[in-house]
Amino acid sequence: MHQLHFFPSRTMALYVGRLFLFRTFAILFALVLILQTLDLLGESGKILAVPGNGDSDVWRYVGMRMPQIIETFLPFSVLLGTILTMVTLNQNSEVVAMKAAGMSAHQVLAPLFLAALLVAGISFAFNERIVTRSTAALGAWQKVEYKRVPVDSGVRSNIWVRDGDDLINAETVETSGPAVVLRGVTIYERTRGVLSSMLSADSARALPGGGWEMANARRFSRRSGTLEPLGTIVAAPNVRPDQFTLADVDGDELPFLKLKAAIDDLEAAGRPVDALKGVLWHKISGPLSAILMPLLGAVAAFGLARSGKLFVRAIIGMALGFAYFVADNFALAMGDLGAYSPFLAAWGPFILFALIGEMILIRTEE
Repeated sequence: MHQLHFFPSRTMALYVGRLFLFRTFAILFALVLILQTLDLLGESGKILAVPGNGDSDVWRYVGMRMPQIIETFLPFSVLLGTILTMVTLNQNSEVVAMKAAGMSAHQVLAPLFLAALLVAGISFAFNERIVTRSTAALGAWQKVEYKRVPVDSGVRSNIWVRDGDDLINAETVETSGPAVVLRGVTIYERTRGVLSSMLSADSARALPGGGWEMANARRFSRRSGTLEPLGTIVAAPNVRPDQFTLADVDGDELPFLKLKAAIDDLEAAGRPVDALKGVLWHKISGPLSAILMPLLGAVAAFGLARSGKLFVRAIIGMALGFAYFVADNFALAMGDLGAYSPFLAAWGPFILFALIGEMILIRTEE
């Protein structure tokens, strides 16, 4: 009858879940404390070397950097918390008692899965509300080498936009005035992917009704090799000003919904977005990796503690967990290079190691 219930004992589920959560967050606290201290040793000198910076700026750095460390090492903490919990239960023969009471391996791990799902939810919310903001602020501060961050001038340089089969390049884009102004504009007019002519102008101004007023325009024909002056003309009626004002998007600095909207805008502007799509999917698969850790660390839960192989099983569990993190980072790198599709880059390692963990758990139970 116990086999029909995922949680045969409410008391046992609360006991195991509480044990797991306490160990996970205790390990996370210790890791963050150590790693933040080591990181600060390397960065505090750079921060204080800037004239005008003081202790308050060091603490400001800590406030921006700590959320990133928590995000990175929370899944590691869940893995180590799982292994420590399972080793403790095994050593105290509590796993043997659960198995003797008729509980399956999945039922033994069920409280850990539920607690890991809670951790995944907390991780996702934490990343969305705090980590993205701190990453954006710290990135801007580090770009100016911990000096005062200047106000955005509203000028973008070397912007490319796609309009159907044509490509448009602007040397600079000025957004501070009442209308978007392009300087050094060149439209590469193509027919079925083959360049037919180049329309260039000193400047182009966005018109309220659509299109761009190009000053001192001239067209170079590839076939005849002639340059024809056109004066002031209106061109590119389907190109919106916001296609030029899109800055380089860092997926780590935007929450899920804002990143999805930015990807849609970039895709409409004809820019490559596969790497950003991989980051978008990973915003879900990353926190959900916490659910995998009880499955990968479960190898430490089963088997007789007196056999002398408990330590070896704990090492195997850690190796499986760390192998997942290596595969996850490798897949994201392949996604950035375009070798993997965005979905495969984000979800491939998750699905693969879920199958591996389930296979090991089934064989252990047999």
